[in-house]
Amino acid sequence: MNFMDFLKRPDINKGVEEWRNTTNAVLLDVRTVDEYGQGHIEGSVNIPLQNIQAVKNSIPDFDKPIYVHCLSGGRSAQATSALKSMGYTNVTNIGGISAYRGKVVK
Repeated sequence: MNFMDFLKRPDINKGVEEWRNTTNAVLLDVRTVDEYGQGHIEGSVNIPLQNIQAVKNSIPDFDKPIYVHCLSGGRSAQATSALKSMGYTNVTNIGGISAYRGKVVK
């Protein structure tokens, strides 16, 4: 990995498009319940980072594609690492909703 690779951030817009085009994929929003209520991407599932272990109850298939986002990308990076350490095999951090150009619902 070179310095420029380090500067690249996930593009939530591309990530959401990929999620929409992936059969049976989950869009996981790891922001707080309050943040989620202020506006979220339609179809997303809210499991706050501090409750990430609850994913096992919602997503029992460890091979299911999971696209993770938060506000800016920090918590989604932590959640992605946690999910992989829990045994999930198809997890992608797509960054932060603050850069999302699509419609959000409240």
